[in-house]
Amino acid sequence: MAPSARETLRIGYGLLPIVAGADKFTNLLVDWEKYLARDFERKSPVSGRAFMRFVGVVEMAAGALVLSRWTRLGAWVVAGWLSGITLNLLFSRHYYDVAARDALLALGAVALGQLSREEAVKRAQPAIERQSTVLGQHAQEAVMRH
Repeated sequence: MAPSARETLRIGYGLLPIVAGADKFTNLLVDWEKYLARDFERKSPVSGRAFMRFVGVVEMAAGALVLSRWTRLGAWVVAGWLSGITLNLLFSRHYYDVAARDALLALGAVALGQLSREEAVKRAQPAIERQSTVLGQHAQEAVMRH
């Protein structure tokens, strides 16, 4: 059976931040510092390299959260993070293509959060129905006793 759309998004939004976050320490994929808005870098109390390493740790944690049982929370963290990256790129006045891509990726993370919520509701539904049945039985028994 093919994985569901939610599971496909979960794997993608879990693994990609982990890979990109780890690369903040090696720069094998790209020199990440070039994407940091110069105004932000000038005002930052740490170097661009140190800041990008911090970013890498946050990204790896967000990816791990998506892959954990807290997928819904992780999806919203990733969506917020990608939105922040998009704003940084827009303020840099460069890389508008990357900003557009990251904005779209943020919307995909929102979709994962929404799908995860729907799945949580579906999983909870049988338990709610069982509780409702049990409560209904108790209510009937109480009425019959009086």
